[in-house]
Amino acid sequence: MNDTLPITDWTQKAVDLALDYGPKVLLALLVLFIGLRIIRVLVRAVERGMQKRDTEPTLQRFMGSLIGWGLKALLFVSVIQMLGVATTSFVAVLGAAGLAVGLALQGTLANFAGGVLILLFKPYKVGDLIE
Repeated sequence: MNDTLPITDWTQKAVDLALDYGPKVLLALLVLFIGLRIIRVLVRAVERGMQKRDTEPTLQRFMGSLIGWGLKALLFVSVIQMLGVATTSFVAVLGAAGLAVGLALQGTLANFAGGVLILLFKPYKVGDLIE
């Protein structure tokens, strides 16, 4: 009889954990599913708005991707927080990693930003000569 006691304890703990964390996990999955759909709609709306303004197609895709990834990161942090994980240290690590990458790629990011500005403001047209 004593041999089955640990198994019943384990099953009781599993049931207790499922009852405690089950609703949180289901709510987090629901928020994740709905959030991803909303992000998809928002990215499409931004891309369509940029199409109506005759923005460069490359810039449309870039801005759509940038907005999509940013919103997905916020959604991920929100879902993790809903599950009870402390997100302050997680966000601090992401910020430090972003700063480190930004400093390491400083010259490359400056050239990248210059390219985005050229696409955005269109200072040159086909046939223009640069001296």
